[in-house]
Amino acid sequence: MTLRITNLGKHYGEAPVFENVTLGVEPGEFVAIVGESGVGKSTLLNCMAGLDSWDQGTVTHDGTDIGALGGEACALWRRRHVGFVFQAFHVLPHLDVAQNVALPLMLLGRQNEEGRVAKMLDAVGLPGMGARLPQTLSGGQLQRVAIARALVHRPALLLADEPTGNLDPSTAAKVMDLLIGQTREHGASLVLVTHSESAAARADRLLHLTAGGIRA
Repeated sequence: MTLRITNLGKHYGEAPVFENVTLGVEPGEFVAIVGESGVGKSTLLNCMAGLDSWDQGTVTHDGTDIGALGGEACALWRRRHVGFVFQAFHVLPHLDVAQNVALPLMLLGRQNEEGRVAKMLDAVGLPGMGARLPQTLSGGQLQRVAIARALVHRPALLLADEPTGNLDPSTAAKVMDLLIGQTREHGASLVLVTHSESAAARADRLLHLTAGGIRA
């Protein structure tokens, strides 16, 4: 499922955040986006997920025009096709680790088929920790929970906002191994926003976002 962004523009009042952003991401491709602070990298990622609106241009995924979807239809599309790794984790504190990871399956009305939650926890290096509460985990472990949750329903499009920004170098490398490995295994598209040179260097393509557009 191909992601296509054409002449995308976003403004706050009269001030442009970014303009004329055009790019495509193919299935199985890993694209990293870098740029100065405040240029709108996270906003662009939110637009790709249909979490934010834009003022011009289009975002399509497998031929679906995301901007033309209503709120409920966009939420359903996102549940089915998108995995989002937030920088701030957004792990729910009142749910245990297994329940947090299982949320995308629950929202889709799907069961934990084939023990997928436990397998995902194994894959992120958290075996046997499903009953733990988030407040008992380290920052690196919480980031792995967030990645497991983003991947458990095997989305076609994986979006990651500074997934290694709060991690030490060793844990950051392991997190990137996991993201790339799971993306390749399931043929998903991965778009990563990052300030990390080491993370960006592992991408198939590195793009620079500026206020006037995006360039290689």
